[in-house]
Amino acid sequence: MSAAFLPSRMRFSIDRYHKMVAAGVLTESDRVELIEGEILEMAPIGTPHSATTALLYERFTFALQRAATISAGGPLVLGDFSEPEPDLMLLLRREDFYRGQHPVAADVLLLIEISDSSLAFDLGVKRALYARHGIREYWVVDLNGHRVHVHREPREAGYASTQVSGPSESLSLLAFPALQLPLHELF
Repeated sequence: MSAAFLPSRMRFSIDRYHKMVAAGVLTESDRVELIEGEILEMAPIGTPHSATTALLYERFTFALQRAATISAGGPLVLGDFSEPEPDLMLLLRREDFYRGQHPVAADVLLLIEISDSSLAFDLGVKRALYARHGIREYWVVDLNGHRVHVHREPREAGYASTQVSGPSESLSLLAFPALQLPLHELF
């Protein structure tokens, strides 16, 4: 008698994912992310999404000068099976700008996802992933709802602190509390 076999999904490691890119199976123009071993297609970037990312990049660049490295759309290594590409990250300052390796969770001061079509994914799968890996501050800019979801105090089961702020409010960052970002600029 043979045992029943139940098919399961094959998880791709970051190493295999990179080999697929090197072999040309995936190209730089493919809009994909590796999340928990699955290669997921990302939504196209619309004009409001792109403009909000550019605005935040500029605000943080001028306000922080050289106090942090700012990455827009770059990869982040989370364990062996996830390499998301958040819309914006403030990273610990490194003189090599992470030339030798992609940043990891311990390097992230603030991670931001801009959401115009992926709010449920950003507040579900990605929030859980980022909390589990210890991302200390995670913002989701909800362009349609005109609000920012701020998540702090990561735990294995999620974030212990969550707040939602609207256009009439300002936000400060854990890593740079003196910096105030008026949210009306985003909407």
